[in-house]
Amino acid sequence: MRLVEELARLDVRATFFVQGRWAEAYPGVARELPAAGHLIGNHSHYHVRMPLLSGMGLRADVRAAEAVINEVMGVDPRPWFRLPFGTGAHTKLVLDRLAALGYRHVGWTISPADWEPDRTAAMIEAHVVEQALAADRPSIVLLHGWPTATWGAMAGIVARLRDAGVPLARVDELPDESVLSGIDVVTLPQPAAVAT
Repeated sequence: MRLVEELARLDVRATFFVQGRWAEAYPGVARELPAAGHLIGNHSHYHVRMPLLSGMGLRADVRAAEAVINEVMGVDPRPWFRLPFGTGAHTKLVLDRLAALGYRHVGWTISPADWEPDRTAAMIEAHVVEQALAADRPSIVLLHGWPTATWGAMAGIVARLRDAGVPLARVDELPDESVLSGIDVVTLPQPAAVAT
């Protein structure tokens, strides 16, 4: 995965929310993530909107991803969970069901919509940096590992944030209240976490 190589080159450790079916399909790449010092969270097995599942369905999906992540990557993703599409982030029943499984949802505060086909590296970089520098609390940036534009934006994002004195961090290095408050992305001048 080119993003992993770019993060290594930039000496950045990020948080990766991994789908179980992705780890099954790409076990070699999946194993590289924790070996490189990245934090691993659970992003479900099938990437479904969790509020649409029954309690048993949610449990089965989350546990299936957890089992694959443990087996393939050799790490326990708990307590970090990212709800697919963020759907259910404000639904008590969904959050209670996740908590019963040992998880808490980690949202984001900055999303440059890097998955959109018209997004360029320059657009992604500008969005992340402007939002992070304007933030008054720690932020979490939502990025994805597959868009070519994201790979191209990383060096500029990291350089500009570091030049501004913004520390980059994994989600587990942020103040607990930041994670629990439903943050969605990376921000400054507080620590910034890059999450994919």
